[in-house]
Amino acid sequence: MREAAELAQPAPVETVPARRGAPRHCGWCGRRLPEGGNVGRRRRYCGQSCRQRAYERRTALQRSGLPEDAVVLSDAEIAALQDRLFQLRCAAEDIVTAVDDGADAGELRGLAHEIARAARDLEQLR
Repeated sequence: MREAAELAQPAPVETVPARRGAPRHCGWCGRRLPEGGNVGRRRRYCGQSCRQRAYERRTALQRSGLPEDAVVLSDAEIAALQDRLFQLRCAAEDIVTAVDDGADAGELRGLAHEIARAARDLEQLR
């Protein structure tokens, strides 16, 4: 019954078509989906639990009257996101300061790795 309701939902329209061979990601958690065959419909979720969470979110949005693209975050999630953004900004400012101070390539490389790590952590919103 739930699967029928989920299939009845119109698929989101992608504004930019996915490149052929480009990695696809789970519509709920963002994990990379395994490469599949060329038969059948492409996977949207990495597993049943992500599919269920997406269904629950869609039905909750329908009941609440929020727009489909609404993002709802708790105070704790907003605070965590702000902390991670602050870490990213500080890492970028460290690189600027190091360049102004004439830092060597090894130190700049280490700082660049730190900013890449902070950005990668920030990508994980869920």
